[in-house]
Amino acid sequence: MSTAILTGPPVPGSSLDADLRSLGFHVEVASGPHETSGLLAAVPAGQRVAVVDPRFVGHLHALRLALTDPRFPAAAAPGALTAQPEARPALARALTAAETGAPAPAAAPSPTGEASATSYDVVDNLPDALATALDADGVAVHRPALGTLVAAVPEDAEARHQARAGVAAVDDEAVRLRSAVKAHDGFFTTFFISPYSRYIARWCARRGLTPNQVTTASLLTALIAAGCAATGERTGYVAAGVLLLVSFVLDCTDGQLARYALKYSTMGAWLDATFDRAKEYAFYAGLALGAARDGDDVWALALGAMVLMTCRHVVDFSFNEANHDATANTSPTAALSSRLDSVGWTVWARRMIILPIGERWAMIAVLTAVTSPRIVFWALIAGCAFGACYTTAGRVLRSLTRRATRTDRAARALADLADSGPLAELQARLLRGRTGAVGPLYAAALGAVLMIAGALYLPFGDVRLVAVAVLYVIAAGLTAARPLKGVLDWLVPPLFRAAEYVTVLVLAVKADSAQALPAAFGLVAAVAYHHYDTVYRIRGGTGAPPAWLVRTVGGHEGRTLVVAVLAALLANRGNDFTSALTALAVAVGLVVLVESIRFWVSSGAPAVHDEGETA
Repeated sequence: MSTAILTGPPVPGSSLDADLRSLGFHVEVASGPHETSGLLAAVPAGQRVAVVDPRFVGHLHALRLALTDPRFPAAAAPGALTAQPEARPALARALTAAETGAPAPAAAPSPTGEASATSYDVVDNLPDALATALDADGVAVHRPALGTLVAAVPEDAEARHQARAGVAAVDDEAVRLRSAVKAHDGFFTTFFISPYSRYIARWCARRGLTPNQVTTASLLTALIAAGCAATGERTGYVAAGVLLLVSFVLDCTDGQLARYALKYSTMGAWLDATFDRAKEYAFYAGLALGAARDGDDVWALALGAMVLMTCRHVVDFSFNEANHDATANTSPTAALSSRLDSVGWTVWARRMIILPIGERWAMIAVLTAVTSPRIVFWALIAGCAFGACYTTAGRVLRSLTRRATRTDRAARALADLADSGPLAELQARLLRGRTGAVGPLYAAALGAVLMIAGALYLPFGDVRLVAVAVLYVIAAGLTAARPLKGVLDWLVPPLFRAAEYVTVLVLAVKADSAQALPAAFGLVAAVAYHHYDTVYRIRGGTGAPPAWLVRTVGGHEGRTLVVAVLAALLANRGNDFTSALTALAVAVGLVVLVESIRFWVSSGAPAVHDEGETA
């Protein structure tokens, strides 16, 4: 249990003690600031502790936001401060420095029944002073945006009366419900899901359900939907469409429940970060299986849709990582985008045309119910291709027109997203400082074009493709030899994703085996999981997966070379090529999944939550 320390006797008539207990705090009362440090020292080191001014007046949700959010080592609102175990030493130092050594007199009620303000003048508003001291000590203190919520430490009866009137004027439960919804979301989610899913989130919170349980329910619902689609029957397709929408409602609910109840966790971060893609790609597989039952082979379209979606996402991730801490990061294109955002309808139009997850899943669900899997995939590919071209073109224009300076951290993040393995690393060590005028983007683009062209135009099993793959490995080494700080170097990771995934897709299409494409689907899914896992680790500030993992799974250039060699060796044995792809998919999947689970359930994993991601 967490402990809250009131820095003086409670004000008569105040509900502060009951409010803190309702938030799960054990409440201790200090006779004054001099006793607070002793009470702090008595709290077990592994517990959260809060220091609260007894004059505090405010909404319960303001206290909840300031004192119970698990994502921050320290947080504060006026009159209230909390510190998690990692920030406790700094809090103890700050409290020792703030002590005056003089006991605070007991609270004496005024003629109006209010506490005398002079009863607390030994250290005026100790929690605020401690928060300032923590900031000065290098501990970042999170201060939540309270909006219309009240959090105040009134100094006299009149100020207390005004604060209480402010509390009465605002329904904090309504504010809590509104804040459970993402500030920036897609049109479909905002207007067709969130108006009621927030109430489902509240219902779940009142019954003790956790976001992780709702996330798991969303995954199971999507897997059942995929199973219905795999039946290949019209009733199955209709059920699949309905269940996919139900899964999406639950997918929105889990995040809203986390925000409503402030139940963020590292396990929840991992589940939320990976399950969306797992649900969507599992549904693709279900549609492909259902079509096969009807005699229509759409595995190439299913894999193509997954390749396109993953490449589109890595464009988003790479651009954001390259620019989020860049200096002088402005451009006329960005300024125009900001001006357009001031025109309401353009915001929604621009969000819709990129086919974010809400619109995308709604389209998939409706088309699954009323058309065929082939139509679903062609619509998905067309819509996502347009969205990818639109967003990529805009980002290229922004990059060319801005004068941003990339940081070393951004270059490191892009290198991690590139996923270069031991073959590229070895070349990079040999070539570092001797690459001449060959820029990373040019090397990556040339290598990717050569690899994709070779896979498309050379006959299946042609040994010349192995030579092309060797050139691709060399291009990867040239790219890795220089820091990715160029204007358009954020395109390097998506170029490598496209080269690897498209090569696997094309070779599986050309193989003389009916099961080669499903095996290739599994391989790309396993590798894509590794790439998404890398993204969310970087977002959490913990860096990329360990180097041994990248080396074990070969890096993008190693895997591409292996697939090219397998195609050459097993050219006349399509079933053996399928078996080899399957074995490779299982090996990669097991290694990356085990390491991912180990990381995300560890104590050092970050609580990452997408507050603005719409794709």
